[in-house]
Amino acid sequence: MKEKVFSIFLFLLLFAPSALAADRPYLKKTAFIPHWSPQAQFAGYYLAYEKEFYKKHGLDLTIIPGGPHRSPLDHLRQKKADFGSLWLCSAIEKRGHGLNLINIAQIMQKSALMLVAKKGSGIRTPQDMNGKKVGLWRNEFQIQPRALFKKYNLKVRIIPQSFSVNLFLQGGVDVASAMWYNEFHTLLNSGLNPEELSTFFFFDYGLNFPEDGLYCLEETLKKDPELIRTFVRASLEGWLYAFDHPEEALDIILKHMRLAGIPANRVHQRWMLARMKDLIVIPEGQESLGRLKEGDFQRVAGELKKIGLIKEVPSFTSFYHDQIDHVQK
Repeated sequence: MKEKVFSIFLFLLLFAPSALAADRPYLKKTAFIPHWSPQAQFAGYYLAYEKEFYKKHGLDLTIIPGGPHRSPLDHLRQKKADFGSLWLCSAIEKRGHGLNLINIAQIMQKSALMLVAKKGSGIRTPQDMNGKKVGLWRNEFQIQPRALFKKYNLKVRIIPQSFSVNLFLQGGVDVASAMWYNEFHTLLNSGLNPEELSTFFFFDYGLNFPEDGLYCLEETLKKDPELIRTFVRASLEGWLYAFDHPEEALDIILKHMRLAGIPANRVHQRWMLARMKDLIVIPEGQESLGRLKEGDFQRVAGELKKIGLIKEVPSFTSFYHDQIDHVQK
């Protein structure tokens, strides 16, 4: 009897785990890093994660929180992540310098970067900025403003701006940089009314440089194209779900902000999520969701070449691999 019990135990020990594993669907392990800390700017990915859209499509995805000390470019180069989000202008520049980045989905269709001035300062048109102090962020944040200054032949005094609008609020600069979904709302919350502000959206001046897109390395695409398609499909599902269920989306975003130790403000995140919908689902509807338009690519790449950040414009077909047709099948 003892021998029989031992045999049954040994059978379960050896074979039961395999049998249980065989019942579980196989999930591909993969990792994604957004280019900033958790906030509604990245709601679609956190929704897709929490609602198990990635698992539904066969992916065991890890989201690595981005931030000032975690670069998607470094994580892609060092194979610590398969996917990252980046600004379009940054990705074209890196591609122009030899990093084989591939755009697999262009999430934002419109630029959210803007300049803001107080109407009381007399600034109501781009020409009114001539001779004024303009606060600019570093690197890619300066490409559109500098192109605007050149377009209107403006001579401005550029002042380095930190990631706050305090200098503008205290009168240290006449014009400030802002993201529509973030700092502009902070200005409104500080007590300024929209009617008191002059706003300059770059897409109104022929300088639409759509920002957030999804990227991988060319070798990742060649190695496993199905991984790319399923990641894009689940991510877009996450975005659509977030826009259809904004309060649930805010619950999830605030949870991840708390986990990352970031101060969470539901009102601000609600504004950000609403603006993301404006930037991602443009009037043409969902047909353009996730697509990179060649005109946008050529506009951004042409400006990068004009100011010397790249020597040659990469071909559109080498830079962008449309996954949307595959996603919709």
